[in-house]
Amino acid sequence: MLVTGANRGIGFEFVKSFAADGWRVHACARNVEKAKQVRALDGDVVCHKLDVTNGLKVASLARELAGEGIDILINNAGLRGPKTGFGETDYDAWADVLKVNTLAPLRMVERFVGLIEQSERKLVVNISSIMGSIADNSSGGEYIYRSSKAALNMVTKSLADDLAGRGVTVVCFHPGWVKTDMGGEGAAITPSESVGDMRQVIDGLTADHSGKFFNYDGRPLQW
Repeated sequence: MLVTGANRGIGFEFVKSFAADGWRVHACARNVEKAKQVRALDGDVVCHKLDVTNGLKVASLARELAGEGIDILINNAGLRGPKTGFGETDYDAWADVLKVNTLAPLRMVERFVGLIEQSERKLVVNISSIMGSIADNSSGGEYIYRSSKAALNMVTKSLADDLAGRGVTVVCFHPGWVKTDMGGEGAAITPSESVGDMRQVIDGLTADHSGKFFNYDGRPLQW
């Protein structure tokens, strides 16, 4: 399996959890040299320096792993961006957030789909957010982050349709309000709790779930 944004928070917990269960995990991070806790994990964990916004680097890693099936691709790398309201939008920052949160997951799937097809599970998991739900938005604001995750949800749905014939299942998750650098210390749950619940859902996913948007505990969410 392969996890992006693997050096901290939810990404690190995914690596830790799957490695503990005997999976071979490719842990990818932009600053992998700082990922001491990842390198210290027991198990079959391979660290890769990867900027998911760099198409050449993503393609290079896909070539490096050619011939190795990727059972689960977890697109976890993400940016929050400035929490600005109407009239305060930083358009340059918006472009940067879209590159990481929306463009990069699609790029990863396009480059790694051949390796995913070689595997048994053939599963893509995109880490989205309830803030990308149009139906759930009752407070406005945060145009940058909201729009990037809403767009990721659409990418997920289109991928599910486009890859159905190739046997690939694609879903997205809201991981909950998690105690991470992004979520803050006042968040409701720990990364371990979030990932533990998502793993239970992931373990039961089938092709019938492709194109769905789930809460971390498996509850279906509105687009």
